[in-house]
Amino acid sequence: MAAPTPPPPDPQFVLRGAHSAVHALHFCAGAEGHPLLLSGSLRGLVHIWSLQTRRPLAALDGHGGQCVTWLHTLPRGPQLLSQGRDLQLCVWDLAEGRNAVVDAVRLESMGFCRASILADGPQRWMVAVPGRGNDEVQVLELPSKTLVSCLKPEAGARLGMPMCLQLWQAASSSRPSLLAGYEDGSLALWDVSTRKVCSRVACHSEPVMGLALDPWRARGVSGSAEKALAVWSLEGQQALQVRGTHELTNPGIADVKIRPDSKILATAGWDHRVRVFQWRTMRPLAVLAFHSATIHCVAFDTAGLLAAGSGDQRISVWSLYPPT
Repeated sequence: MAAPTPPPPDPQFVLRGAHSAVHALHFCAGAEGHPLLLSGSLRGLVHIWSLQTRRPLAALDGHGGQCVTWLHTLPRGPQLLSQGRDLQLCVWDLAEGRNAVVDAVRLESMGFCRASILADGPQRWMVAVPGRGNDEVQVLELPSKTLVSCLKPEAGARLGMPMCLQLWQAASSSRPSLLAGYEDGSLALWDVSTRKVCSRVACHSEPVMGLALDPWRARGVSGSAEKALAVWSLEGQQALQVRGTHELTNPGIADVKIRPDSKILATAGWDHRVRVFQWRTMRPLAVLAFHSATIHCVAFDTAGLLAAGSGDQRISVWSLYPPT
């Protein structure tokens, strides 16, 4: 007789106090190496949480009450980038307890598409953001804010809006690439330098809501409004190929993340659940049914902690399958 499946664990702890739905999460190192968790809320606030006291250290208000959709920290300063539906990409100075907006990039499109960033030198970064019109992506250099590339599908392609972005650069290449998931359910690989599509595949029948790339395996996964995850590969770093699909119990994935050690995959579900998979095999490991509303975002830290942000205004933090 088979052993019964153990019940899913409880969160290690829960963060309360965002006061509105949580739409963005990002782990970073704080002073003296203590880990911090940043969250972005529907009401436009960015909270900086101490994972030691499990309380907010600060609340940053820079998006005029509009939803914060993406967060990322830069080692310079340190600085924080926050993207909001007020059409602003804000640059915050967090050094020595300061919490001030020191620069901002005016975005051309509101949309639902989160930005993506790639280091382009010791103190330079490329950031991809939704561009003008419905179907364009702009790649900018920071801190100069210079337009590097404008990626617009050919006339008649009818891909719809870009829904999710991932900048990356293969170790064997000197040129950056961009993976973009579109409203029509397709995934396109762009050469940022030539502004050409290298490869495009139809992954989903609904808009692509989230994607994650494992650069070590040249393999990735995407989720959409439908009841399936798509797993795909980058052949020779330049040709996308769908490797398979994984059926889900309920439709709707808002976000997908691969843990930094490439062992574990987590999905944020419209059905209020976080699903955890072994990334190499896509074997289901756990269904985390703690939240009472849509999960909008998930994030991993390098130590293996998993955080999930929900429409129920709570952030759950989990310790699952610690890295070895």
